[in-house]
Amino acid sequence: MTKNNGKITKMYPFKDRFAKRIENIPSVIVSKIAKIDELKGQWITGARLSPQVLGRLKRSVLITSTGASTRIEGSRLSDEDIEKLMKGINIRKFTNRDEAPTTLRSGFHSNTSLGVKSLRSRKSSHSFPILRSGFSTKGDKQEAQGYYELLENVFNSCESLKFNESAVKHFHKELLKYVEKDKEHRGEYKKSENKVHMIDEAGNSVGILFDTTLAYLAPIQMQELVEWTMKALSENKCHPLLVIGNFLVEFLKIHPFSDGNGRLSRVLTNMLLLQNGYLYMPYISHEKLVEDNKPDYYIALRRSQKTMGTNKESIVPWLDFFFDITLKQSQMAIELLSKENIEKILSEKQLLVWQYIKKVKETSIRDIAENIEVARPTVKQATNVLLKLKKIERIGLGRSARYKKT
Repeated sequence: MTKNNGKITKMYPFKDRFAKRIENIPSVIVSKIAKIDELKGQWITGARLSPQVLGRLKRSVLITSTGASTRIEGSRLSDEDIEKLMKGINIRKFTNRDEAPTTLRSGFHSNTSLGVKSLRSRKSSHSFPILRSGFSTKGDKQEAQGYYELLENVFNSCESLKFNESAVKHFHKELLKYVEKDKEHRGEYKKSENKVHMIDEAGNSVGILFDTTLAYLAPIQMQELVEWTMKALSENKCHPLLVIGNFLVEFLKIHPFSDGNGRLSRVLTNMLLLQNGYLYMPYISHEKLVEDNKPDYYIALRRSQKTMGTNKESIVPWLDFFFDITLKQSQMAIELLSKENIEKILSEKQLLVWQYIKKVKETSIRDIAENIEVARPTVKQATNVLLKLKKIERIGLGRSARYKKT
Protein backbone atom coordinates (compact mmCIF):
# COMPACT_ATOMS: atom_id res chain seq x y z
CA MET A 1 0.00 0.00 0.00
CA THR A 2 1.43 3.41 -0.98
CA LYS A 3 0.32 6.90 -0.13
CA ASN A 4 0.38 10.14 -2.07
CA ASN A 5 -0.48 13.26 -0.05
CA GLY A 6 -2.75 11.21 2.17
CA LYS A 7 -4.37 9.42 -0.78
CA ILE A 8 -4.06 5.68 -1.13
CA THR A 9 -2.97 4.70 -4.59
CA LYS A 10 -3.30 0.99 -3.93
CA MET A 11 -5.59 -0.30 -1.25
CA TYR A 12 -7.78 -3.22 -0.34
CA PRO A 13 -10.39 -4.11 -3.00
CA PHE A 14 -12.92 -1.39 -3.84
CA LYS A 15 -15.88 -3.41 -2.59
CA ASP A 16 -14.19 -4.21 0.72
CA ARG A 17 -14.04 -0.49 1.46
CA PHE A 18 -17.83 -0.36 1.63
CA ALA A 19 -18.05 -3.04 4.29
CA LYS A 20 -15.29 -1.39 6.32
CA ARG A 21 -17.09 1.96 6.20
CA ILE A 22 -20.11 0.61 8.03
CA GLU A 23 -18.22 -1.37 10.64
CA ASN A 24 -17.85 0.01 14.16
CA ILE A 25 -20.56 2.61 13.68
CA PRO A 26 -20.78 5.12 16.60
CA SER A 27 -23.49 4.48 19.18
CA VAL A 28 -25.32 7.69 18.22
CA ILE A 29 -25.86 6.29 14.71
CA VAL A 30 -26.98 2.92 16.07
CA SER A 31 -29.47 4.73 18.32
CA LYS A 32 -30.96 6.64 15.38
CA ILE A 33 -31.38 3.42 13.40
CA ALA A 34 -33.22 1.84 16.36
CA LYS A 35 -35.56 4.84 16.64
CA ILE A 36 -36.29 4.78 12.91
CA ASP A 37 -37.09 1.07 12.99
CA GLU A 38 -39.29 1.48 16.05
CA LEU A 39 -41.38 4.06 14.19
CA LYS A 40 -41.31 1.91 11.06
CA GLY A 41 -43.08 -0.79 13.06
CA GLN A 42 -45.76 1.65 14.16
CA TRP A 43 -46.67 2.83 10.68
CA ILE A 44 -50.15 1.73 9.67
CA THR A 45 -49.91 0.25 6.19
CA GLY A 46 -52.19 0.99 3.27
CA ALA A 47 -54.41 -2.03 3.91
CA ARG A 48 -55.50 -0.43 7.18
CA LEU A 49 -56.22 3.02 5.81
CA SER A 50 -58.69 4.26 3.27
CA PRO A 51 -57.34 3.97 -0.30
CA GLN A 52 -58.83 7.40 -0.94
CA VAL A 53 -56.84 8.90 1.92
CA LEU A 54 -53.60 7.24 0.85
CA GLY A 55 -54.17 8.38 -2.71
CA ARG A 56 -54.69 11.95 -1.56
CA LEU A 57 -51.52 11.88 0.55
CA LYS A 58 -49.50 10.35 -2.31
CA ARG A 59 -50.64 12.99 -4.82
CA SER A 60 -49.63 15.73 -2.41
CA VAL A 61 -46.20 14.17 -1.83
CA LEU A 62 -45.56 13.76 -5.56
CA ILE A 63 -46.04 17.50 -6.03
CA THR A 64 -44.04 18.46 -2.93
CA SER A 65 -41.18 16.06 -3.71
CA THR A 66 -40.95 17.10 -7.36
CA GLY A 67 -40.81 20.76 -6.41
CA ALA A 68 -38.27 20.23 -3.64
CA SER A 69 -35.94 17.91 -5.58
CA THR A 70 -35.77 20.15 -8.64
CA ARG A 71 -35.36 23.32 -6.55
CA ILE A 72 -32.34 21.77 -4.81
CA GLU A 73 -30.76 21.72 -8.29
CA GLY A 74 -31.64 25.35 -9.07
CA SER A 75 -35.21 25.28 -10.41
CA ARG A 76 -37.54 28.09 -9.34
CA LEU A 77 -40.82 26.25 -9.81
CA SER A 78 -43.07 26.45 -6.75
CA ASP A 79 -45.27 23.57 -5.59
CA GLU A 80 -48.22 25.48 -7.06
CA ASP A 81 -46.41 25.64 -10.41
CA ILE A 82 -45.78 21.89 -10.26
CA GLU A 83 -49.43 21.18 -9.51
CA LYS A 84 -50.61 23.29 -12.44
CA LEU A 85 -48.05 21.68 -14.74
CA MET A 86 -49.12 18.15 -13.85
CA LYS A 87 -52.84 18.66 -14.23
CA GLY A 88 -54.07 16.91 -17.34
CA ILE A 89 -50.83 14.98 -17.91
CA ASN A 90 -51.31 11.25 -18.32
CA ILE A 91 -48.49 9.39 -16.57
CA ARG A 92 -47.02 6.65 -18.75
CA LYS A 93 -46.63 3.57 -16.60
CA PHE A 94 -43.89 0.98 -16.93
CA THR A 95 -45.55 -1.70 -19.02
CA ASN A 96 -42.94 -4.10 -20.31
CA ARG A 97 -39.45 -5.43 -19.81
CA ASP A 98 -37.87 -2.74 -21.95
CA GLU A 99 -39.52 0.00 -19.92
CA ALA A 100 -39.31 -1.48 -16.42
CA PRO A 101 -36.12 -3.16 -15.24
CA THR A 102 -38.02 -5.81 -13.29
CA THR A 103 -35.50 -8.57 -13.86
CA LEU A 104 -31.73 -8.60 -13.46
CA ARG A 105 -30.21 -7.56 -16.78
CA SER A 106 -26.84 -6.91 -18.01
CA GLY A 107 -24.98 23.38 -4.51
CA PHE A 108 -23.69 24.07 -1.43
CA HIS A 109 -26.22 26.50 0.07
CA SER A 110 -25.45 29.26 2.55
CA ASN A 111 -26.76 32.63 3.62
CA THR A 112 -25.34 34.07 0.39
CA SER A 113 -27.97 32.12 -1.59
CA LEU A 114 -25.63 29.74 -3.34
CA GLY A 115 -26.97 26.80 -5.31
CA VAL A 116 -25.29 23.62 -6.50
CA LYS A 117 -25.01 22.02 -9.92
CA SER A 118 -22.90 19.35 -11.52
CA LEU A 119 -21.05 21.04 -14.36
CA ARG A 120 -19.14 19.55 -17.25
CA SER A 121 -15.65 20.91 -16.86
CA ARG A 122 -15.39 22.17 -20.43
CA LYS A 123 -18.40 24.47 -20.12
CA SER A 124 -18.01 25.31 -16.44
CA SER A 125 -20.46 27.78 -14.96
CA HIS A 126 -22.33 28.65 -18.15
CA SER A 127 -23.98 25.25 -18.62
CA PHE A 128 -26.56 25.20 -15.84
CA PRO A 129 -27.33 28.66 -14.43
CA ILE A 130 -29.22 29.04 -11.19
CA LEU A 131 -32.41 30.93 -11.98
CA ARG A 132 -33.42 34.10 -10.23
CA SER A 133 -36.39 33.77 -7.92
CA GLY A 134 -39.70 34.23 -9.65
CA PHE A 135 -38.62 32.96 -13.07
CA SER A 136 -38.62 29.50 -14.61
CA THR A 137 -37.51 28.06 -17.91
CA LYS A 138 -38.75 25.43 -20.28
CA GLY A 139 -35.99 23.20 -18.93
CA ASP A 140 -37.35 23.54 -15.38
CA LYS A 141 -40.72 22.27 -16.52
CA GLN A 142 -39.20 19.43 -18.51
CA GLU A 143 -37.15 18.32 -15.51
CA ALA A 144 -40.16 18.54 -13.21
CA GLN A 145 -42.34 16.42 -15.50
CA GLY A 146 -39.67 13.73 -15.75
CA TYR A 147 -39.18 13.63 -12.00
CA TYR A 148 -42.90 13.50 -11.22
CA GLU A 149 -43.55 10.65 -13.66
CA LEU A 150 -40.55 8.59 -12.54
CA LEU A 151 -41.34 8.99 -8.84
CA GLU A 152 -44.99 8.08 -9.37
CA ASN A 153 -43.98 4.95 -11.26
CA VAL A 154 -41.60 4.01 -8.43
CA PHE A 155 -44.36 4.52 -5.84
CA ASN A 156 -46.86 2.47 -7.86
CA SER A 157 -44.57 -0.29 -9.16
CA CYS A 158 -41.97 -0.59 -6.42
CA GLU A 159 -42.65 -4.24 -5.58
CA SER A 160 -42.02 -5.37 -9.15
CA LEU A 161 -38.89 -3.27 -9.73
CA LYS A 162 -35.44 -4.73 -9.25
CA PHE A 163 -32.50 -2.65 -8.11
CA ASN A 164 -29.57 -3.21 -10.44
CA GLU A 165 -27.31 -1.27 -12.78
CA SER A 166 -29.78 -1.59 -15.63
CA ALA A 167 -32.43 0.02 -13.43
CA VAL A 168 -30.15 2.92 -12.51
CA LYS A 169 -29.47 3.67 -16.19
CA HIS A 170 -33.09 3.24 -17.14
CA PHE A 171 -34.25 5.56 -14.38
CA HIS A 172 -31.80 8.19 -15.58
CA LYS A 173 -33.20 7.91 -19.07
CA GLU A 174 -36.75 8.26 -17.75
CA LEU A 175 -35.79 11.17 -15.50
CA LEU A 176 -34.45 13.20 -18.42
CA LYS A 177 -36.74 11.99 -21.18
CA TYR A 178 -38.41 15.39 -21.58
CA VAL A 179 -35.25 17.50 -21.15
CA GLU A 180 -34.15 18.50 -24.62
CA LYS A 181 -30.64 19.63 -23.63
CA ASP A 182 -29.91 16.18 -22.14
CA LYS A 183 -31.13 13.99 -24.98
CA GLU A 184 -27.60 13.00 -26.05
CA HIS A 185 -26.65 11.40 -22.71
CA ARG A 186 -29.89 10.03 -21.25
CA GLY A 187 -29.17 6.72 -19.57
CA GLU A 188 -25.46 6.90 -20.46
CA TYR A 189 -22.54 7.33 -18.10
CA LYS A 190 -20.54 10.54 -18.45
CA LYS A 191 -17.96 10.77 -21.21
CA SER A 192 -16.21 13.89 -19.85
CA GLU A 193 -15.28 15.10 -16.40
CA ASN A 194 -17.75 16.85 -14.14
CA LYS A 195 -17.37 18.65 -10.86
CA VAL A 196 -19.86 19.79 -8.28
CA HIS A 197 -19.66 23.58 -8.22
CA MET A 198 -21.02 26.26 -5.94
CA ILE A 199 -23.06 28.61 -8.11
CA ASP A 200 -24.19 32.15 -7.32
CA GLU A 201 -27.50 33.65 -8.37
CA ALA A 202 -25.98 35.02 -11.59
CA GLY A 203 -25.04 31.49 -12.65
CA ASN A 204 -21.30 31.94 -12.07
CA SER A 205 -19.12 29.32 -10.38
CA VAL A 206 -17.62 30.54 -7.12
CA GLY A 207 -15.81 27.34 -6.24
CA ILE A 208 -15.75 23.56 -6.42
CA LEU A 209 -17.65 21.69 -3.72
CA PHE A 210 -15.88 18.40 -4.45
CA ASP A 211 -14.25 16.51 -7.30
CA THR A 212 -16.06 13.50 -8.72
CA THR A 213 -14.81 10.19 -10.11
CA LEU A 214 -12.95 10.44 -13.41
CA ALA A 215 -15.20 9.62 -16.36
CA TYR A 216 -13.25 6.55 -17.48
CA LEU A 217 -13.55 5.03 -13.98
CA ALA A 218 -17.28 5.70 -13.55
CA PRO A 219 -18.56 2.50 -15.28
CA ILE A 220 -16.43 0.06 -13.25
CA GLN A 221 -17.04 1.91 -9.99
CA MET A 222 -20.79 1.96 -10.61
CA GLN A 223 -20.76 -1.75 -11.42
CA GLU A 224 -18.92 -2.55 -8.21
CA LEU A 225 -21.07 -0.22 -6.11
CA VAL A 226 -24.37 -1.61 -7.38
CA GLU A 227 -23.22 -5.24 -7.15
CA TRP A 228 -22.03 -4.76 -3.57
CA THR A 229 -25.28 -3.00 -2.61
CA MET A 230 -27.42 -5.75 -4.15
CA LYS A 231 -25.40 -8.45 -2.38
CA ALA A 232 -25.41 -6.66 0.98
CA LEU A 233 -29.17 -6.09 0.88
CA SER A 234 -29.91 -9.69 -0.11
CA GLU A 235 -27.59 -11.22 2.49
CA ASN A 236 -29.05 -9.02 5.25
CA LYS A 237 -25.83 -9.14 7.28
CA CYS A 238 -25.68 -5.36 7.57
CA HIS A 239 -28.60 -3.13 8.46
CA PRO A 240 -30.26 -1.96 5.21
CA LEU A 241 -30.16 1.69 6.29
CA LEU A 242 -26.36 1.51 6.49
CA VAL A 243 -26.16 -0.18 3.08
CA ILE A 244 -28.47 2.40 1.49
CA GLY A 245 -26.62 5.27 3.15
CA ASN A 246 -23.31 4.00 1.79
CA PHE A 247 -24.77 3.58 -1.70
CA LEU A 248 -26.05 7.16 -1.79
CA VAL A 249 -22.86 8.86 -0.61
CA GLU A 250 -20.73 6.79 -3.02
CA PHE A 251 -23.15 7.34 -5.93
CA LEU A 252 -22.98 11.10 -5.41
CA LYS A 253 -19.17 10.94 -5.17
CA ILE A 254 -18.95 9.02 -8.46
CA HIS A 255 -21.49 11.38 -10.09
CA PRO A 256 -21.78 8.87 -12.94
CA PHE A 257 -23.96 10.93 -15.31
CA SER A 258 -23.39 14.29 -16.95
CA ASP A 259 -26.48 15.71 -15.26
CA GLY A 260 -29.36 14.60 -13.07
CA ASN A 261 -27.27 12.80 -10.42
CA GLY A 262 -28.82 14.56 -7.43
CA ARG A 263 -32.38 14.09 -8.60
CA LEU A 264 -31.73 10.45 -9.49
CA SER A 265 -30.19 9.80 -6.07
CA ARG A 266 -33.40 10.98 -4.40
CA VAL A 267 -35.61 8.78 -6.60
CA LEU A 268 -33.37 5.82 -5.73
CA THR A 269 -33.59 6.76 -2.05
CA ASN A 270 -37.38 6.44 -2.22
CA MET A 271 -37.22 3.11 -4.03
CA LEU A 272 -34.58 1.50 -1.80
CA LEU A 273 -36.27 2.57 1.43
CA LEU A 274 -39.67 1.41 0.17
CA GLN A 275 -38.28 -1.96 -0.89
CA ASN A 276 -36.75 -2.41 2.54
CA GLY A 277 -39.98 -1.91 4.44
CA TYR A 278 -40.13 1.85 5.03
CA LEU A 279 -43.63 2.00 3.61
CA TYR A 280 -44.42 5.59 4.53
CA MET A 281 -42.16 6.98 1.77
CA PRO A 282 -45.06 7.92 -0.57
CA TYR A 283 -46.91 9.77 2.19
CA ILE A 284 -44.20 12.04 3.69
CA SER A 285 -41.78 13.87 1.36
CA HIS A 286 -38.15 12.92 1.90
CA GLU A 287 -37.09 15.50 -0.69
CA LYS A 288 -38.80 18.36 1.13
CA LEU A 289 -36.90 17.57 4.32
CA VAL A 290 -33.62 17.59 2.37
CA GLU A 291 -34.53 20.92 0.75
CA ASP A 292 -35.35 22.43 4.14
CA ASN A 293 -31.90 21.33 5.40
CA LYS A 294 -29.88 21.90 2.22
CA PRO A 295 -26.83 23.53 3.88
CA ASP A 296 -26.44 20.54 6.22
CA TYR A 297 -26.99 18.17 3.27
CA TYR A 298 -24.02 19.48 1.32
CA ILE A 299 -21.81 19.94 4.38
CA ALA A 300 -22.40 16.28 5.34
CA LEU A 301 -21.59 15.14 1.81
CA ARG A 302 -18.44 17.23 1.66
CA ARG A 303 -17.14 16.08 5.04
CA SER A 304 -17.64 12.42 4.15
CA GLN A 305 -16.50 12.56 0.55
CA LYS A 306 -13.23 14.37 1.28
CA THR A 307 -12.14 11.27 3.26
CA MET A 308 -12.86 8.86 0.42
CA GLY A 309 -9.76 7.26 -1.03
CA THR A 310 -7.71 8.02 2.09
CA ASN A 311 -6.63 5.67 4.84
CA LYS A 312 -9.18 7.27 7.18
CA GLU A 313 -12.45 6.92 5.30
CA SER A 314 -15.53 7.92 7.28
CA ILE A 315 -19.07 8.42 6.08
CA VAL A 316 -20.37 9.10 9.60
CA PRO A 317 -21.17 12.78 8.84
CA TRP A 318 -23.34 11.68 5.91
CA LEU A 319 -25.01 8.85 7.84
CA ASP A 320 -25.75 11.26 10.69
CA PHE A 321 -27.53 13.64 8.31
CA PHE A 322 -29.30 10.92 6.31
CA PHE A 323 -30.64 9.25 9.44
CA ASP A 324 -31.73 12.58 10.93
CA ILE A 325 -33.84 13.19 7.82
CA THR A 326 -35.21 9.64 7.78
CA LEU A 327 -36.02 9.80 11.50
CA LYS A 328 -37.88 13.08 11.03
CA GLN A 329 -39.75 11.55 8.11
CA SER A 330 -40.70 8.56 10.30
CA GLN A 331 -41.92 10.84 13.08
CA MET A 332 -44.03 12.85 10.65
CA ALA A 333 -45.56 9.64 9.31
CA ILE A 334 -46.62 8.61 12.80
CA GLU A 335 -47.95 12.12 13.43
CA LEU A 336 -50.38 11.55 10.56
CA LEU A 337 -52.06 9.09 12.89
CA SER A 338 -52.14 11.43 15.88
CA LYS A 339 -55.26 12.90 17.43
CA GLU A 340 -54.71 16.16 15.59
CA ASN A 341 -54.46 14.48 12.19
CA ILE A 342 -56.89 11.58 12.54
CA GLU A 343 -59.61 13.32 10.57
CA LYS A 344 -57.23 13.83 7.64
CA ILE A 345 -56.67 10.10 7.10
CA LEU A 346 -60.20 8.71 7.54
CA SER A 347 -62.65 8.22 4.73
CA GLU A 348 -65.96 10.06 4.87
CA LYS A 349 -67.88 7.18 6.45
CA GLN A 350 -65.05 6.27 8.81
CA LEU A 351 -65.08 9.87 9.96
CA LEU A 352 -68.83 9.70 10.66
CA VAL A 353 -68.27 6.62 12.84
CA TRP A 354 -65.39 8.30 14.69
CA GLN A 355 -67.35 11.48 15.33
CA TYR A 356 -70.30 9.51 16.71
CA ILE A 357 -68.15 7.42 19.06
CA LYS A 358 -66.52 10.59 20.40
CA LYS A 359 -69.95 11.93 21.41
CA VAL A 360 -71.18 8.95 23.40
CA LYS A 361 -69.91 7.09 26.47
CA GLU A 362 -70.22 3.63 24.90
CA THR A 363 -71.90 2.25 21.82
CA SER A 364 -72.37 -0.82 19.65
CA ILE A 365 -72.18 -1.56 15.93
CA ARG A 366 -75.96 -1.58 15.78
CA ASP A 367 -76.33 1.73 17.61
CA ILE A 368 -73.78 3.41 15.37
CA ALA A 369 -75.39 2.10 12.16
CA GLU A 370 -78.85 3.27 13.22
CA ASN A 371 -77.76 6.72 14.36
CA ILE A 372 -75.56 7.70 11.43
CA GLU A 373 -77.49 5.68 8.81
CA VAL A 374 -74.48 3.71 7.56
CA ALA A 375 -74.58 -0.02 6.75
CA ARG A 376 -73.38 -2.32 9.56
CA PRO A 377 -70.56 -3.94 7.52
CA THR A 378 -69.20 -0.46 6.79
CA VAL A 379 -69.44 0.48 10.46
CA LYS A 380 -67.64 -2.72 11.45
CA GLN A 381 -64.85 -2.00 8.98
CA ALA A 382 -64.55 1.54 10.34
CA THR A 383 -64.31 0.35 13.94
CA ASN A 384 -61.56 -2.08 12.93
CA VAL A 385 -59.59 0.82 11.46
CA LEU A 386 -60.11 2.90 14.61
CA LEU A 387 -59.05 -0.03 16.78
CA LYS A 388 -55.83 -0.43 14.80
CA LEU A 389 -55.23 3.30 15.11
CA LYS A 390 -55.74 2.90 18.88
CA LYS A 391 -58.42 5.60 18.88
CA ILE A 392 -61.11 3.36 20.38
CA GLU A 393 -61.21 0.26 22.54
CA ARG A 394 -63.57 -2.72 22.44
CA ILE A 395 -65.36 -4.00 25.51
CA GLY A 396 -66.55 -7.60 25.23
CA LEU A 397 -66.74 -9.87 22.22
CA GLY A 398 -69.19 -10.88 19.54
CA ARG A 399 -72.54 -9.21 19.06
CA SER A 400 -72.51 -7.82 22.59
CA ALA A 401 -69.24 -5.95 22.01
CA ARG A 402 -69.29 -2.28 22.79
CA TYR A 403 -66.90 0.49 21.81
CA LYS A 404 -65.68 3.65 23.44
CA LYS A 405 -63.09 6.34 22.79
CA THR A 406 -59.67 5.63 24.35
